Amino acid sequence: MAEGAELRLRAGGTEATFLPDLGMVGISLRHDGDELLVLPGGLDAYRDGHVIGLPLLAPWANRLGGRHYEIAGVDVDLSGVDLHDDGRGLPIHGTMTAQAGWDVTAINDATARARFDYGARPDLLRAFPFPHEIILELEVSPGRLDVHTTISPTADRAVPVSFGWHPYLALPGSRAETHLRLPACDHHILDGHGLPTGRTEPQRSEELPLGDRSYDDLYALGADRRLALVTDDRAVIVEMEEGYPFAQVYSPADASFGCLEPMTAPTNALVTGECRLVAPDDQFTAGFSVTMTRG
Repeated sequence: MAEGAELRLRAGGTEATFLPDLGMVGISLRHDGDELLVLPGGLDAYRDGHVIGLPLLAPWANRLGGRHYEIAGVDVDLSGVDLHDDGRGLPIHGTMTAQAGWDVTAINDATARARFDYGARPDLLRAFPFPHEIILELEVSPGRLDVHTTISPTADRAVPVSFGWHPYLALPGSRAETHLRLPACDHHILDGHGLPTGRTEPQRSEELPLGDRSYDDLYALGADRRLALVTDDRAVIVEMEEGYPFAQVYSPADASFGCLEPMTAPTNALVTGECRLVAPDDQFTAGFSVTMTRG
């Protein structure tokens, strides 16, 4: 693809647009003329480290509990590393926001494959010294987008898996009209910094209006991994596959969006060690889908 070009995939009345030269961020997902993604602050905000649209959060999603972690026998000091923080000093959403360097290796009308060689970037390895490549596979079908992300180690070192995605989904109606569907799962209790306390409470399956409720909540998913924003005549469903056992829901009380976020590990997993390690001779793939329905 030409430098600066948009990657567009189409099938039926569904179209998805990504920017390979800007972090492979998804900037549009349209279904029968309706735009499903929201870009708070636009591309300038994304370049400044804020997430918008459909961004990959890697090598960690959400925030870390501090500027030091030790995992897989490697001690990592983030002091002096230029990282976006959450406004209170905690590193958030990894290093891949707005990164150039994605190589689109295959594309046709409805599918694409792209690769990023993380191990070839000494600047990024300062924050996450685990050489690997990221392989992204995208597929559009009528009313649906599928996203598969694969991590493959590229050195003789295991790679911790703690990435996620952060889809900013336009509400299909007003907050009073839009219901949030949650499956039966476990709701993690977070502290005042948004970090898991280690305590959970049962979350029953429910579908309740957003209204003036505010969400920034972490869930450990069970067999049903479908979360949705629903009105009487429209639904936007995010379904996590086996590689995503966690989900974060983010929707401030006055927001016109809801974020139903697939996560491979809980918040702060690089610090607590609560994440999977991929051996040098192995790889890890996680997938999720966004489905749009009417009627």
